[in-house]
Amino acid sequence: MCRTGEQPDPPDTGDSVTVAAFTALLEDSAEDLYETAPCGYLSTMMDGTIARINTTLLDWLGLDRADLVGRRHFTDLLSVGGRLYHETHFAPLLRMQGELRGIALEMKTADGGRLPVLVSSQIKYGGEGEPLLIRTTVLDASDRRAYEEELLRRRQDAERARAEAERARAEAEKARAEEEEARVEAEAARREAEADRARLAHALAVLQRSLLPDSLPAVPGLETSVYYHTASPHRLGGDFYDLFQIDGKRWAFFLGDVCGKGPEAAALTSLTRYTLRAAALHDPEPAAALTTLNTVLYERYAAGGDPRYCTVVHGLVEPGDEPGHMTVRLASGGHPSALVLRADGHAEYLPTPGGLLVGVLPTAPVGTAETTLAPGDTLLLYTDGLTEARTGPARDDLYGEDALHAFAGGLAPATPRETIAALGELLDNFGDGLDDDTALLALGVPPRPLPTRPATNHLR
Repeated sequence: MCRTGEQPDPPDTGDSVTVAAFTALLEDSAEDLYETAPCGYLSTMMDGTIARINTTLLDWLGLDRADLVGRRHFTDLLSVGGRLYHETHFAPLLRMQGELRGIALEMKTADGGRLPVLVSSQIKYGGEGEPLLIRTTVLDASDRRAYEEELLRRRQDAERARAEAERARAEAEKARAEEEEARVEAEAARREAEADRARLAHALAVLQRSLLPDSLPAVPGLETSVYYHTASPHRLGGDFYDLFQIDGKRWAFFLGDVCGKGPEAAALTSLTRYTLRAAALHDPEPAAALTTLNTVLYERYAAGGDPRYCTVVHGLVEPGDEPGHMTVRLASGGHPSALVLRADGHAEYLPTPGGLLVGVLPTAPVGTAETTLAPGDTLLLYTDGLTEARTGPARDDLYGEDALHAFAGGLAPATPRETIAALGELLDNFGDGLDDDTALLALGVPPRPLPTRPATNHLR
C-alpha cells in the first residue's frame, strides 16, 4: 500500500510488459481520459447550450466541436422523437430529481443516420444549492438495441409458431373434410373478384379518359408534351389539363388539381374543365376565365354548404412581336408557380402571387404573370404531386420547389419532350414516395436550326 499523496507502486509481477503498461496508465492524464473515454461526455448550461463535449461523442456523431460548443443545444443532437421526449419527460424529471440514469434516446449523426444511445444526466449545483450546469454521459446502445430487437423477434416468432401449431392441430380434422369444398369456393370467389376488379378498372379508365383530352393538338410554332400519373388504378385522379384553340392565332391551356378523390372529385374535375373551356372561348383572358370558374364552383358547392375547390393555372399563348417568339399570359388560383427553362441554360420560376384557391369565396383574387418564350425556351406546368413527393430513406422529406428548380436548371436548355421525359424518369425513381396524382404540361418554342455552311468545291 502506498502512502497518502504518493503514486501506487507497480504490481510486483516480475513481468516487464505489465510494469510498463501500469506505468503508462499512471501517466494517462485526466484530459485524455475525458476526451477518449469509451463513452460520450458533454456538459451543458441549464438552458441546454453545449459547453463541453468529448472527442468520443463527436466521432460517433461525425460533428465538429466548433460547430457545437456555445452554438447548439443538447436537443439539437436528438431525433424528432428524442426532442419531444426530452421536452415532455426528460428535462422535467431532471429538474425535479437532479439526475436521471439510463434513458433510451436517439441522436442524429452528420450523415442523417440515427444512433440509439443510453443517456444519464446529473445537475451540478453551486455552493448555495443553485444549479450550475448539466453533466451528461452517453453510451452507444446500437448493439443492445439490435440484441433486444432480435430477442423480441425471436420471441414473437416462437409465440406465433406455437399458436399456429395449436390452431392447426385443433382444426386439422375439420380442414380435411372441408378442403375440397373450400378450394372450389375460393376458386369461384377468385374468378369473380378478378372479374369485378377488371370491370372496375375498365370503368375507371374510361371515366378518367373522359376527364382528359385524348391527345394534345398540334400548335403552329409550338412543341407540347404531357405526363399524367394516377396514385392508384382503383381511384379516379383529381388532376386535369387541357390545350385548345381560341382563334386563328391564339391557344388556351390550363392545368390544375381538384380537392378530394373518387367520384366527387371526378364530377368537380368535369365541371371545372368544361367551365374553363366555355369561359375561355367567351373571354380568352386567363384572369376572366378563372373569375368565371370561381363563381360557378362557389354557387354550385360552397353556397350550398358543401365547399369544393381547386388550384389551377390558366394561360393564353400567341405569336409574339418578334418572329419565332411566343407570348404567354398566365393566371393562377392558388397553384404552384410555372417554371421556365431558358435557351441560355438557366431555369426560373414565373411567380403568380396573390392567387387564392378557386371556389372557396364568392370572389377570389387571381395572380397573373406574362413572359415571352424565345426559340429554345420551355414553359413547365405541374401539380403538387411532384413537389410533395416524399424522399429520403424514411420518406419523411418533401422533394420541394428548390430541388425542382435545381433539377430544371440542370436540364436547361431542353425541349418539352426532353423535359417531360426527364421528369417522368425522376417521378419513377420516387417509387412509393409518389403517393399523389401528378400532371405535367410543357410548352416550348423549338430552337432555331443551326446554320449550315454552303458546300464548296476545292480545285486542285
